Amino acid sequence: MEFLSEQKIVFLETTANRIRQSIIEMLVAAGSGHSAGSLGMADVFTALYFQILNHRPQEPDWPDRDRLVLSCGHICPVLYATLAQAGYFPVPELSTLRQLNSRLQGHPHRGSPPGIETTSGPLGCGLSQAIGMALAAQLDGCKYRVYCVMSDGEHQEGNTWEAIMLAGKLRLPNLTAIVDRNNIQIDGRTENVLPLEPLRDKYEAFGWHTLEINGHSMEAIISAAAEAKAIHEYPTIIIAHTTPGKGVSFMEGDYRWHGIAPGAQDVPGAPPKGKQVEAALAELRSAGLRKTAGLTRT
Repeated sequence: MEFLSEQKIVFLETTANRIRQSIIEMLVAAGSGHSAGSLGMADVFTALYFQILNHRPQEPDWPDRDRLVLSCGHICPVLYATLAQAGYFPVPELSTLRQLNSRLQGHPHRGSPPGIETTSGPLGCGLSQAIGMALAAQLDGCKYRVYCVMSDGEHQEGNTWEAIMLAGKLRLPNLTAIVDRNNIQIDGRTENVLPLEPLRDKYEAFGWHTLEINGHSMEAIISAAAEAKAIHEYPTIIIAHTTPGKGVSFMEGDYRWHGIAPGAQDVPGAPPKGKQVEAALAELRSAGLRKTAGLTRT
């Protein structure tokens, strides 16, 4: 396991908390967007951009950079917020999410803003794009790695499984996919809509090195990525078990927040819409203060 100091872990967790606050503020400014998945993946994206990826925010087109493909483009608020925190563009620009002529549209498109590697919208396309990048790296003799972040819901699509089979056949060791296994989609629980289990067994059957982790543990995320780098025969899939809406108690685990911005409408079990934003930010800020003080770890 890759060693992380207590100070580094607290830094990463505090950064993830700031990213969650930015997500809430962005969604409120836009009045729409996807809350649950964006909040749930803040820890994974923080670990990627502040520990795992080989990248240069001030040189976004650096040829040797690792590539990150966001297949589930609807959770782009977490990607935008992380890129801004990492220095790719100014944090205040986050308030332009989904606005006319903004670089931060509801689904990302390549190069706008800097750091966006692919255009995404239709689910299930990202892994195929990532395979092409990984294969190109091999053919060109390049050392960069390719990471693909996927939703669990897009595994209900056939083109996802075509890509999974192809990657297994090509035995691409420079490809790591991360599945946000949060068990929800817009219509309910994934296992009720169209069951995915046994997901790990399926990947293994198609020739992938397979890992399952707690997607909110910085140690687990970074250790899994390090193990993937040490595998030289197969692509690696990291099934990250996450809580949708992580950090905001009235959103956590509730599929109804999949595509709703806080303050947009009343949701049973949540504060009235006029108080949702205040409640969400207060909870996150309180947690951030505790982390900064070193009193708690999650």
